[in-house]
Amino acid sequence: MDAAVEGRSAERLRITEIFHSLQGEADAVGWRTVFVRLTGCPLRCTWCDTTYSFHGGEWRDLDGILAEVASYDARHVCVTGGEPLAQKRCLLLLQRLCDAGYEVSLETSGALDVAAVDPRVRKVVDFKAPASGEQSRNLWANVEHLLPHDQVKFVLANRDDYDWAVDCLRAQALAERCQVLFSPVQGQLAPAALAEWILADRLPVRFQMQLHKLLWGDAKGR
Repeated sequence: MDAAVEGRSAERLRITEIFHSLQGEADAVGWRTVFVRLTGCPLRCTWCDTTYSFHGGEWRDLDGILAEVASYDARHVCVTGGEPLAQKRCLLLLQRLCDAGYEVSLETSGALDVAAVDPRVRKVVDFKAPASGEQSRNLWANVEHLLPHDQVKFVLANRDDYDWAVDCLRAQALAERCQVLFSPVQGQLAPAALAEWILADRLPVRFQMQLHKLLWGDAKGR
């Protein structure tokens, strides 16, 4: 095989889906966004709503992925999963998207090292609360790699999760590094309860709900 062809064939990722929707979370909420959902995740959070991305998927080359992204004519691109960083070539995809001029965000669990992520990318690092069942997987060294445009997300299922997240917020001085997001697990923690706790404690965090679920429920490709 020609070396150039072989090199291009190696630049592949296993993709669960690519779709066009409104960003439902983080600081780009509401913007038209192309989502590139990579297949695979080493975590098994109890409340995961994208278990269909754990297996299967289709091998796609980077040029083809970028061509499909471009077809939607959107400024924002979100690389998500699963856990996108579980595929090493995710780093190259992020770089290529940034080079193409997109506003790029990465949704990652916080369990994998983010040090090598292109600094132009807005990292949304989802540290896992106790009720997720994956608290022990949190890689707190990732805090040192957070930039001001990044975000830390805590998805919370109950009051114990909330109290734990507040302790993390303060111990890691997270609000001094970047924006911090608190979200309720749908169907487990009443959004109004979380909002009241944040107000009572006067936390420097941003409350958020998942806009796409308010609009379309749990439909795939949304």
